Amino acid sequence: MNKIDVLVGKRIRARRHAMGISQTELGDAIGVKFQQIQKYETGANRVSASRLWAVAEKLGVDVVYFFEGIRRSEEDAGIEVDPIDKMEFLSDRDAIEMMELYRQLPQSQRSAVLAFMRSMAMDAGRGNLSVANS
Repeated sequence: MNKIDVLVGKRIRARRHAMGISQTELGDAIGVKFQQIQKYETGANRVSASRLWAVAEKLGVDVVYFFEGIRRSEEDAGIEVDPIDKMEFLSDRDAIEMMELYRQLPQSQRSAVLAFMRSMAMDAGRGNLSVANS
């Protein structure tokens, strides 16, 4: 499997989940069976340009959405490296819910939540993450 195909498949799955669309519904919209959608989402099969365009149309995004944030892990073009997906969090339902809730907050609360999350992430990076049970 090509790693870019896997990353594109993850983006398809994440967007489909976010929109509440089944594999069958997406497949029907683009002219394939749900099994083919499964293969696209796992990266087992590559999505052709025209098919990816149809997927983007159904999911309400530009084709670029499937490639945004994907970068080579090293700058040297002569070295074969794994791509890094800087938007991988979009496949995490909790992360999506957290972003949706965050957007509903007034700016003053957003700043407080962001400061809290930064401090937790810094503590976690040091191995000091502790959560008290209420």
